[in-house]
Amino acid sequence: MFRIGGARIAKAGARNFGTKAQPPSRLRNAVWTTSGIVIGGLGYLYLTDASAGFHKYVSTPLMRQLDAEQAHQLAISSMKRGVCPVDRSTDDSVLEIELWGKSVANPIGVAAGFDKNGEAIDALFGLGFGSVEIGSITPEAQEGNARPRIFRVEDSDAVINRMGLPNCGVVSAGERLRSRFWRHLASQSKQQGESVATLSSSVNRSAVAGRLLGVNVGKCKSSGDDSFDDYVTGLQKLGPYADYVVINVSCPNVTNMKANGNVEVLERTVEAVMKARNKMSGEYRPPVVLKIGPDNDLQQLRVIAQVAMDYRVDGIIATNTTRQRPRVIGVKEEGGLSGAPLKDMALATTREMYRLTQGKMAIIGCGGIRTAEDALAFAKAGASCVQVYSSMTMDGPGKAREIKDGVVRLLKGRKWADVVGEDARRK
Repeated sequence: MFRIGGARIAKAGARNFGTKAQPPSRLRNAVWTTSGIVIGGLGYLYLTDASAGFHKYVSTPLMRQLDAEQAHQLAISSMKRGVCPVDRSTDDSVLEIELWGKSVANPIGVAAGFDKNGEAIDALFGLGFGSVEIGSITPEAQEGNARPRIFRVEDSDAVINRMGLPNCGVVSAGERLRSRFWRHLASQSKQQGESVATLSSSVNRSAVAGRLLGVNVGKCKSSGDDSFDDYVTGLQKLGPYADYVVINVSCPNVTNMKANGNVEVLERTVEAVMKARNKMSGEYRPPVVLKIGPDNDLQQLRVIAQVAMDYRVDGIIATNTTRQRPRVIGVKEEGGLSGAPLKDMALATTREMYRLTQGKMAIIGCGGIRTAEDALAFAKAGASCVQVYSSMTMDGPGKAREIKDGVVRLLKGRKWADVVGEDARRK
């Protein structure tokens, strides 16, 4: 009996021991599940925030381990698929500007060359840019120059490129822009209860409130040196879907842009483009902007300014990349130099063009802008707004927010619009 009882007691003990080893309670499961969801959600919010340090100190440096063009293609591929962080902050009202009668939430834009074919427009707006400029786009698709054709100059915070305007051509780009525009309008029509026709006559061509979409058009490699038909074609085909059209007469990586150094060709080009713009059918005619290089002397700038004013061009972008090497550059490669070494040249050109056009024309500052101090310097020199490119590839997708926040602090309650051209007014 004792043994039997002992056996029974042992079995009972075994049962008690087994009971204690059962899986955790429902409460504990709920706690772990909730914690996992919260941590995962916070991680998602962090990694999808363009301003997160992860992008500046981890993902961007990793991308820079790739070949420069491979990294660029990977960025565009990811962005067009929506695999991209976003700027979740609201722009301060002191950054708001008016450009060509349209309200723009902030003056920080992304320059042409990053999204050549208009594949990542919405992702770039999502990063917080007030304007996005795509292109250059030529009438016919072209491959551009031979690879390798992009070179990082790490010790100078610069990039050298000799891309040669590779792009998909106006037909493909035009279809992409048209489809995107009407898709956005259809979505807005459902949300706002207004007809697509009504919306099409009132919204920006970016189809995003407070944002502008620019389209940069260039010449085919096969076109004649003094021809201007390619610019007219680009304007006519893509202008209906652009908040402004940029005539790129200053790319240093093609050899047939005679308008860049020949006054007569420049004047004929501008005259032809403006006539074509003024004859566009329908009520909408996009502003036309001239993109000039940083290598012009004062006399050349005077001529450019006079031509622009005579034909009532709507704005000037100062500047494109340069063939000069204003600082000691370790990479001995041909092509257009952008980044920090370009800043002083672009800033000087911006200041002169604002003075020469008497502040009556929108000047877009571009070249070597990396900080809020740089952006504000361009504004004081006369830039209505500015564009970045190289600095974003160096510092990551939070560049727009970083500059915007810095500018707000530097303005100390003033508005961006109040400081535009301040240097000229002081003299």
